[in-house]
Amino acid sequence: MPCLDISTNVNLDGVDIESIFTEVTKALSAIIGRPETHVMVLVKGSVAISFGGSKAPAAFAEIVSMGGINSQVKRELISTIGSILHKTLSVPTSRFVLKVHDTTAGRINHSRM
Repeated sequence: MPCLDISTNVNLDGVDIESIFTEVTKALSAIIGRPETHVMVLVKGSVAISFGGSKAPAAFAEIVSMGGINSQVKRELISTIGSILHKTLSVPTSRFVLKVHDTTAGRINHSRM
């Protein structure tokens, strides 16, 4: 189950949060290859964030997923989620950071031993 947690310093009053949930859910499902019914998205606004010493619109997001993550998927996630946040919240893609964690990375498959 992929879970995306987004924090932004943008005030979300008057923002169409439902469109963010819909777009991000569809994107995560398509990119990671999991059904939309298994995708969780959290969005927090008005978070105190300074990026490069500036309080201009910025966002930090973290994805935790059980599998489905590789370097190509990471690049696609950064690009796609960054574009969605730019379009919906006016966060420049240069002021967006995404942390990706695959909970299955580094596990040894004991069934092959």
